[in-house]
Amino acid sequence: MHDVVSGTIQNVVAKAAEHAIEKKGVTALLDDVAQSESQDISVHLPVINTDAECREEVYSFDELISPAEYAALETASETFRDITSEDIQNMIEKKRYSCFVVEKLKSMPQGEKQRDHIARCLWYLDNLIRLNFQKQIKSKFGLGENIPHVIIMKLLKNFTVVNYSSGSVKNMVSTSMKVKIAAHVIALVLHIEDFQTDLTVLQRDLKLTETRFLEIARAMRLKITKAKVPVPDAEPEIHKIGSLSLPLPSYEPSTKLNKRKRMS
Repeated sequence: MHDVVSGTIQNVVAKAAEHAIEKKGVTALLDDVAQSESQDISVHLPVINTDAECREEVYSFDELISPAEYAALETASETFRDITSEDIQNMIEKKRYSCFVVEKLKSMPQGEKQRDHIARCLWYLDNLIRLNFQKQIKSKFGLGENIPHVIIMKLLKNFTVVNYSSGSVKNMVSTSMKVKIAAHVIALVLHIEDFQTDLTVLQRDLKLTETRFLEIARAMRLKITKAKVPVPDAEPEIHKIGSLSLPLPSYEPSTKLNKRKRMS
């Protein structure tokens, strides 16, 4: 089964690259890559509705996971929906899953409808986080088994850049795409966690610097506070908590980040 999945991903990646060449040409592709890497954080954020009347409307769930993608996740997320304590312990021992995903799986809702919804969201989120650690997309790029075709295409189209190198086109997860992945992770987690979440946990899962990650959160109009969080067999830690509330706070880019950009 794994070979079949890997073969499917390899075919999709190859076809996507071929389509990019045919549609734009090599010169245009090179220009696109250069442009995407020069743009600021705000360009890579999910669409924000500044006129939202409730928190659910600020970052539309359907913009993060479309109805077609959500439907395709039903079968793929079955392992998360039917997770057992033994499965979770195995996930912890293998260290292949993010802390956020594992902790949410430990406290899955008992209600069938809500449990199904959270399972789909976590399965998609898990693969988005996995994609963050890839550099070049290959046939075996660490995503979950039985990944739906529509999800593969979504990840390739929205979270990779097409790079032309040594006579071939490759899908790459660039620095700017890591920012985009982080922003979409935050937006989806806000829907999962009633619009308040532990940003420190997410930042560590994505392995971004705290400064960079908090700047993304601020650009998404989150209010950031501090909280003491208990840690098993250790002293409590101070974590950064992000919450989304109305009216949305204003955002001014960090002067430190701007200065760093000018110097680089």
